[in-house]
Amino acid sequence: MRPQKTRWVKCLPGERCFRPKCKKAGEMEGVCLTIDEFEAIRLADLEEMSHAPAAKLMKVSRSTFTRILARAHRKVADGLVNIKAIRIEGGCCKVKNGA
Repeated sequence: MRPQKTRWVKCLPGERCFRPKCKKAGEMEGVCLTIDEFEAIRLADLEEMSHAPAAKLMKVSRSTFTRILARAHRKVADGLVNIKAIRIEGGCCKVKNGA
């Protein structure tokens, strides 16, 4: 398997875990969103960027960006629909300075 290329992000998320109040922490499953998946959601959904310029900012190909975003959407949907905690951690990322 090829090593992952470093993905560039604007900043790290402030809050690292989101969980529903309706379940106790001990009885709850969770999904893990990587930092690059979090950044892809921020760029595509919050900033409303097209995939090509967003991929350029993250220094990956457009097709890689699309795959990252699709994984992120699946994980967030799983967390929301199945009442799971969503943690943000890990990934092969570096933070851009001055961005």
